[in-house]
Amino acid sequence: MIQGPVYALLAGVLGAAASLSAKLSFGADYLREMCESGLSDWTTTHDWTTTCDWLHIPLRLLCGGLLFACNAVMWTFFSKALRQCSSSARATVTATASNFISSAVLGRVIFGESHAALWWTGIFLTLCGLLVLHGLTPETLSQEEGKKDK
Repeated sequence: MIQGPVYALLAGVLGAAASLSAKLSFGADYLREMCESGLSDWTTTHDWTTTCDWLHIPLRLLCGGLLFACNAVMWTFFSKALRQCSSSARATVTATASNFISSAVLGRVIFGESHAALWWTGIFLTLCGLLVLHGLTPETLSQEEGKKDK
């Protein structure tokens, strides 16, 4: 059986995939440009501009469908993570960190984006907080909750 943090990690990755699908579906002409560059690399004897003028429409619809599918599965995994993790904060921070890192990797690979040092500092601090949360044992968490009740 999969543990809660693994569900949270998968939820974060699927959230990043949903964001990528939204950017490809509703963004500028990313799909048309990818189509033209991909087909021109394949063969140079044909002008692929007219083919990509109509081909990007079904590709956008496909990305729109992937957006909804990734969101649905992401929320399913996140709710399972909330159920199986010892605290909702643990599941939330794990999913958020996974989403940020996955978004950075996908943005770099697909769009060639780069991030400033401040962004990486924020990710580092988020991961440090995640390590602190995962370092706490469930007994420590329940003892702290017992002290709050008194």
